[in-house]
Amino acid sequence: MRLRFAPEGWLLIIPFVVLAAVALLVQWTVAAIVFGLIAAFLLNFFRDPVRRGSERHVDVLSPADGTVVQIKDVPDGSVWPGLTRQVSIFMSVFDVHVNRAPISGRIIHYRYNPGKKLAAMVEKSSTENEQNLIVVQDSRGAVVAFKQIAGLLARRIVFDKKEGDEVVRGDRIGMIKFGSRVDIFFPPAAQILVQNRDKVKVGLTVIAEIAE
Repeated sequence: MRLRFAPEGWLLIIPFVVLAAVALLVQWTVAAIVFGLIAAFLLNFFRDPVRRGSERHVDVLSPADGTVVQIKDVPDGSVWPGLTRQVSIFMSVFDVHVNRAPISGRIIHYRYNPGKKLAAMVEKSSTENEQNLIVVQDSRGAVVAFKQIAGLLARRIVFDKKEGDEVVRGDRIGMIKFGSRVDIFFPPAAQILVQNRDKVKVGLTVIAEIAE
């Protein structure tokens, strides 16, 4: 695994590194420690490890780091026609916050919804919070949707793609800055391979299999 950092983070990281260095030069030890700890936290938050997960076309990779907090059935059409199973992943401030494509295919739908800033652990944040909905269809016609959902601390959702773009399983598609949540939606025949409280890794953990 090769470690790199999300470019969105440097505008926050560099000032605190500079402040820590200046504080050390003027022997302001307490300030240097504080600024150094903030810089270390931001470096950890904006890390963007390169991972190579399964390349089997039936496997759906996790689009986010975090903890599985909910697995449930949803009404057909409530998110996208034919998708009735939901897996929700909570991303704490200590998780990687870069999001990656769960399958290879074409983005057939993208929608941004402004909304509230409820805590991401709360179930109704899935429908009421600020969020992006992304629907991807693979070459076999299989469809998976996922939501980037802002949480209580999240200040910005970043989405690097647009409707009509082709993505490859594990491609970076954006990130959510600070605590947040990602919901993934599957067809009813999908085999969910995770359980509540499981820890998952973006671009590495296989969340589900979609049958041929």
